[in-house]
Amino acid sequence: MSTSPWLSVVEEVQDALAEGRPVVALESTIVAHGMPFPANLDTAREVESIVRAQGAVPATVAVVDGKLQVGCTEDILHRLASEPGVSKVSRRDLPVVLAQGSLGATTVSGTLIGAGLAGIGVFVTGGIGGVHRGVADTWDISADLGELAQHNVAVVSAGAKSILDLPKTLEVLETQGITVLGYGTDEFPAFFTPRSGLAVAHRADSPDEVARAMHAKWGLGLTGGVLVANPVPDAAGFDAADATEEALAAAERQGVEGKALTPF
Repeated sequence: MSTSPWLSVVEEVQDALAEGRPVVALESTIVAHGMPFPANLDTAREVESIVRAQGAVPATVAVVDGKLQVGCTEDILHRLASEPGVSKVSRRDLPVVLAQGSLGATTVSGTLIGAGLAGIGVFVTGGIGGVHRGVADTWDISADLGELAQHNVAVVSAGAKSILDLPKTLEVLETQGITVLGYGTDEFPAFFTPRSGLAVAHRADSPDEVARAMHAKWGLGLTGGVLVANPVPDAAGFDAADATEEALAAAERQGVEGKALTPF
């Protein structure tokens, strides 16, 4: 674990890590920017409860009072869910939000930094960022991909966000040396739907297989993450292609871009 004065890890998480008990990192952008209050707070509590029910300690990551906070109290979760103007914090934003001492919700890349510094090996999120559509004109590529390549953290998600160019996202993941495992699937999931039509190079059918791949990669000294692409169940999935196209067209008309695009 890093001893940086900019890092604050709650005692419960510190104790679990010291004792070798499982800890799961969680992002906070979904709390501050993903849904309205109080549904966002209820969801944050529910996700942490699910992690606990499986025998692990949840560690929601955020920026609080000039510290990169790993593990959030009920009070901090409430602030993230209810206060206006919470910053959305990626790697580029982290130094400024820390220096200002303001409240920030970490994206996937910001959460990866917190997990990496704290020594947490598993992070769960809905979907990672990636290469945006029209990248030849915008060069809009999420910092999530670069951060995944720098930290020894396994990210479990339902693939990448559906608004992205998924084939190009997979190409960048390969270029960055990020191991992608289809969990119980040979196909890369597309966030809302378990199928994208894109094959994954490797498949794992049990937590043990995932853990052995993680152990082999990091034991060999290969720096960088493992993306565990865990599709939503068929019963919960739906095809959002038409709605996504409509939303992207509306965003273009309104000039919505960058980090404002995903919540839009």
